[in-house]
Amino acid sequence: MLDEMIDDFEGLDSDEIMEKDKTEIELEKLVFGDELGFHEALKSYKDPSTDLPDLVDGDRQPSERNAEQGNFEGLDDADLFFLDSNPSILNVPDLLPQSKPDQETTLSDDANTAAWVDSDDERIVVSLASNSRLRKLRTTGSEDLVNGKEYSKRLRRQFERLYPVPDWANPSAAKHVGSRKRRKLSLVSDSSEANASADDMSVGSYDLSTQPLAELLQNTCSLTQLVSTSSDVRKKRRPEVIDIHRTKDVSTAQPSAITNLAFHPVHSLLLSSGPSSTLFLHHISPHPPNPNPLLTTLHLSSTSLTTSLFHLPAGNKIFLSGRRRYFHVWDLNTGKVEKVSRVIGHGDVQRSMERFKLSPCGRWIGFVGSGRKGGGTINVLDANTCQWIAEVRVEGRGGVADFDWWGNGEGLVVAGKGGEIVEWDGRERRVIARWVDEGAIGTTVMALGQGGGGSKALGDDRWVAVGSSSGIVNVYDRRKWGPESVPVRPKPVRAFDQLTTPVSHLEFSPDGQLLCMTSRWKRDALRLIHLPSCTVYRNWPTASTPLGRITAIAWSPTSEIMAVANEQGKIRLWEIRG
Repeated sequence: MLDEMIDDFEGLDSDEIMEKDKTEIELEKLVFGDELGFHEALKSYKDPSTDLPDLVDGDRQPSERNAEQGNFEGLDDADLFFLDSNPSILNVPDLLPQSKPDQETTLSDDANTAAWVDSDDERIVVSLASNSRLRKLRTTGSEDLVNGKEYSKRLRRQFERLYPVPDWANPSAAKHVGSRKRRKLSLVSDSSEANASADDMSVGSYDLSTQPLAELLQNTCSLTQLVSTSSDVRKKRRPEVIDIHRTKDVSTAQPSAITNLAFHPVHSLLLSSGPSSTLFLHHISPHPPNPNPLLTTLHLSSTSLTTSLFHLPAGNKIFLSGRRRYFHVWDLNTGKVEKVSRVIGHGDVQRSMERFKLSPCGRWIGFVGSGRKGGGTINVLDANTCQWIAEVRVEGRGGVADFDWWGNGEGLVVAGKGGEIVEWDGRERRVIARWVDEGAIGTTVMALGQGGGGSKALGDDRWVAVGSSSGIVNVYDRRKWGPESVPVRPKPVRAFDQLTTPVSHLEFSPDGQLLCMTSRWKRDALRLIHLPSCTVYRNWPTASTPLGRITAIAWSPTSEIMAVANEQGKIRLWEIRG
């Protein structure tokens, strides 16, 4: 049989092709398929996404309907393909809660129509309960999933709660602000034409809706009691061992590091400020149930506060500034805040007003100049009229490291970064003495002891302390110094080396018996020094004293309370009993 089939195959012509039988055709269709079957399969194919309840046939494009009907002749190549970014999200719209828009959202949507809408916002699903930072966006405790559109609305609403709409972005208030600015500019131009002087400052008044201090204190009887600073109630401190006790901390931690602390000279108030642009006033009263409560705050937008001080001796004003060309004055009697800017004629050396100190007499205010070419300068202004008075210059490289006012406010001492110290007499408006700190390597800070007993011609200050970048603190006794007898290279009474990092703060207590020295570059870097013995207390602080990285310190007017602030925004208080 096989031989016969071979003979038949050999007898065929090579050009003659055998026809395919039915079995071979079916087998070929199963293996390779055919054109007719491919088109029939396309016609019968149905996209599962078309079964979604939220999509109806009227919402789809004509190209999609033609694709379902198998009419591909009139379609473009781009319409034959699509990108499915996230098919699983399309199946959950029915699971999302249908929250009703509140009045705020409706008003904002009607007033400001979005210029562009992302269609994918309806497909995005955000879980509010799983993220601790998003839980505040929920309207109920059981709410969890929201779509992208609702999520963006709630984010916008939360942002507007934290940051109110400014006047320039409010159309209804823009006209009022513009007219107010025009009136202000006209007043400034009129006053500048009438009183044009190189010594004037530009002063502007702002209504920040603050309450006068009398209204803040009227319901608190303990605040109206005067702080006694007479010499007969001062306690004599003993050396080496100090009787110190921790009291209740200031109520709440602030949102940033605290760079400045100051006690009110009359009332039991503590002022604190930092990069958060907010000034805090706390009532220092450690008694329960609410110890050391917050009295009031003042927020200045876009102004990271560096220095904030009470205007001595009455404390009826607060001067505050940051790294800006202006500073603010808050009048506590009236509640008004004034903005003072432009040291006319001295703008090249006073580009920033972040560092300043007020004189104890309350007449002067000194700003550290920003110009460092050939040394540094201190610009002295009248604290009441804000007019420029004089300029104090210190020679050497690096500019001014720090300065401090004499105890009587009639002059000041300026320390250059190279170690040169300048004594300036404000009555004569000239430098009366220059001397050099022993072993000075990068002077960082200096302070005068307000204890009395020094030379009357040099402000009646007995002690002067100078700190350096190496951690050394030199303490000098100025009792025998005079305007004509200041030694060029005096010998310190004691050089303290307990700190190993640059000295950042030196603060004498008002009674002149204690000196606190700290460094913010190391945790718990604080030491207390007894004067006049010049000995370091050995029993405090201990290894368990919670200090942290210290950023500011302050003494109460009676020298009985010491406040210490750190980078975590916490203020801790200690009472010194003996």
